[in-house]
Amino acid sequence: MAVPDFQSLLLPLLKFAGDGQEHSSSEAAEALAREFGLTDEDKAELVAPGKPTKLRNRVAWAWVFLRRGGLLEGAGYGRFRISQRGREVLQEGPRTLNVKFLMRFPEFKLLGSPSQQEREPESNQTPLESIESSYQLLRRNLAADLLERIKGCSPAFFEKLVVDLPVAMGYGGSRTDAGQAVGRGGDGGIDGIIKEDKLGLDAVYVQAKRWDATVGRPVVQAFAGSLEGQRARKGVLITTSDFSKEPKTTSTGSKGGLC
Repeated sequence: MAVPDFQSLLLPLLKFAGDGQEHSSSEAAEALAREFGLTDEDKAELVAPGKPTKLRNRVAWAWVFLRRGGLLEGAGYGRFRISQRGREVLQEGPRTLNVKFLMRFPEFKLLGSPSQQEREPESNQTPLESIESSYQLLRRNLAADLLERIKGCSPAFFEKLVVDLPVAMGYGGSRTDAGQAVGRGGDGGIDGIIKEDKLGLDAVYVQAKRWDATVGRPVVQAFAGSLEGQRARKGVLITTSDFSKEPKTTSTGSKGGLC
């Protein structure tokens, strides 16, 4: 099963601490993983690349929220134990715990603005997950906006852009030394040439397709033919649309990439 949201972990975490012993977040994560029958894949799932696992993140925030409500208390760096209030809550035998339940305690209500307190009970995301979701949404919106602006520019601008992009990524050095936009009659279907290294010993040939339609296998095969005509070993085909399934499995005989 998927990793439960952090509010679903509140009561199990409090029960785990109900033995009165000191525990660490890692111990709690392993215990809750066993309780919920999580697989190794479930336990390894990340909030986002380079971020903590969802399990560790959600257990950590469940502990933070229980501590904010006074149900758990710190017991040294990275360790916790149940508080007297936590024992009393367990004695009540609640069927579930959530942020709305915790807001009955004055200490919990003092943290955060009123607007935040109103939103929290309805959110099952941890703060880190909320930040990551907002970040990814902003990235998608920005990417969509940039793509529309690019589509509205001239073909010559797009051909220059697909050369400038690899240069900005560090290929070859300066724009003058590393990139060359071809994009003219008789170019053999090649719109740009990128020096792969600063010495110019190897080159990547680029073709740009400022399309709305899906790019299919015939276009990729034609580009592969252009690479052979240039005796090129590497090429990148960049489009503003997308590729159909077939080109992704097409063999060009050369090293190539689809973007």
